[in-house]
Amino acid sequence: MTLILRPMRALNGVLELMTSALSTVIAAIMVLALTMSAVVRYASGTGYDWFIELPPALVPWLVFPLLGPLLRSGSHIQVDLVPNILKGQALLLLKLFVYAVMLAGSVIFFLAGNEAVALFRRLGQLMELEIEVPIWWMYLAFPVGFAILFSFALELLLETLTKLVSGEEVAQ
Repeated sequence: MTLILRPMRALNGVLELMTSALSTVIAAIMVLALTMSAVVRYASGTGYDWFIELPPALVPWLVFPLLGPLLRSGSHIQVDLVPNILKGQALLLLKLFVYAVMLAGSVIFFLAGNEAVALFRRLGQLMELEIEVPIWWMYLAFPVGFAILFSFALELLLETLTKLVSGEEVAQ
């Protein structure tokens, strides 16, 4: 199991750095676009609509690629009532179940995201911005994000399985 986990941790470490950099750049673009919109409107009395429409179009690229790194760091939305009650092997079994559900869900949403991207590519629709951007570019964030989530959920599942098999105690 360690032969699989070590390269998977390395891959996910790189993915985590890339998604962090991507989210930082996207957040900066969103803030700058809205700031530029206000500055241009103030200076000229008129503005460009795409400054205002760009941030909502970038939200999927901000959110979905971060699902995996957030899951790994424990920052993902979670219910912490049951994990606070359980200890030892029972807690590991709960984590194993959660990671298995995340793994299955990521596969389902990855496939659905691919179908949505394919549909919008075939339709050839463009976002209604001043700049013509294919709408499937926005939808591409779904399968990319869920592929990343799959990788992180698999890492955590294998890690938990390793702890379960070895009888290692789990830290809260």
